Amino acid sequence: MQIVGKTNIDFIGLRKYAWAFSGIMLIIGIISVIWVAVGQADLSIDFSGGTLIEGAFAQPINVSDLRSALSKEGFPEASIQAVLGGSVPNTYNIKVKVAGGGGAEDESVTQQLQNAIKAEFPDNKFTLDSVQEVGPTVGHELQTQAQKAVLIALVGILIYIWIRFDFRFSVAATICTFHDVLVVLGFMFLLHREISLLVISALLTLAGYSLTDTVVVFDRIRENLRMFRKRGDYVGAVNGAINDMLSRTIITSLTTFIAVLVVLFLCGSVVRDFALALTFGVVIGTYSSVFVASPIVVEWEARSPKRFVAVKK
Repeated sequence: MQIVGKTNIDFIGLRKYAWAFSGIMLIIGIISVIWVAVGQADLSIDFSGGTLIEGAFAQPINVSDLRSALSKEGFPEASIQAVLGGSVPNTYNIKVKVAGGGGAEDESVTQQLQNAIKAEFPDNKFTLDSVQEVGPTVGHELQTQAQKAVLIALVGILIYIWIRFDFRFSVAATICTFHDVLVVLGFMFLLHREISLLVISALLTLAGYSLTDTVVVFDRIRENLRMFRKRGDYVGAVNGAINDMLSRTIITSLTTFIAVLVVLFLCGSVVRDFALALTFGVVIGTYSSVFVASPIVVEWEARSPKRFVAVKK
């Protein structure tokens, strides 16, 4: 099955425009990393520590009224989100990142929140469904472990591509993966989405997806290099490989994109940020395999020829 027929698009010739776009997105991604590192980003209680409760009101309630009520009772920074699409109506997530509110010292944060809601809405019964509490020490440890997981995955990618292809390809694939992770993180930062363990899981999933697509293109480039050896047309070999794999790339990316869209819109708010990161990541991962990884190899070859006597720039 082919979505498109035989093409002859000069993808490498468009690399400067692509790199300008990637540069802007990478700056945003780097800023988001700095914000996360200094604790200014919207970190989930997985990383910052705090309490998350989920419960349902007997009657509909306005989010702004609930936020004002909790602020009055000593929780000015409470984050409130309606749970849509669930089986129980009027369900809300209430997240508090501070150690406690204005209640007694021996009361848990959960009890303080329940007391505050009862005091402000005595005629609207609130039923507690679940509680999640994370201490600041545990949150810091989880943040450190998440950073290590991302770095280990990227180092593993570098070694794998180095063994399968060569060092130039491994560096290009690793830069491409860094690019995808930073761009998606920057995208979530711009949308003011919460950085949670689910988002980190999405970034690691994206790293694997992007690598797979890049390896397929690299494998075709390696085959084309044997065909173009006598001509010495390195750019032609790379462009030919990308065009040869274009139909396969579109089919793979499209089917993956449809799957994550289903998760995004039909699977509820719990996994929404995970699906949102993957949805954007599929697009960026496909783009980077064509416009980031392959052009890096071409530029490296142009500046330090390894396989051919003549290199077309």
